[in-house]
Amino acid sequence: MSGPPLNPDVADVAPNEPALTAYDEQHVVTYIRLLQAEGEGADWREVARVVLHIDSEREPDRAWAAYRSHLARAKWVTEQGRLLRGAGSK
Repeated sequence: MSGPPLNPDVADVAPNEPALTAYDEQHVVTYIRLLQAEGEGADWREVARVVLHIDSEREPDRAWAAYRSHLARAKWVTEQGRLLRGAGSK
């Protein structure tokens, strides 16, 4: 049984659906890394480069939009509690 990818590429903007998506399931590790980085006070530019694979110096608007939307989605996913606790147990 395989889990989610450990370091997947991301879309420019995270989903904003009212339910979990396949994208969310594929990016659970990304969401965890974003939440950890925020908790540690990491600079968003470094997080965009390392976690989201977007160079914030070359593409600052794209990097900021991706960072902001993915962090918001990570928080939504955690607040919903389904994905990070196991979407399979309903």
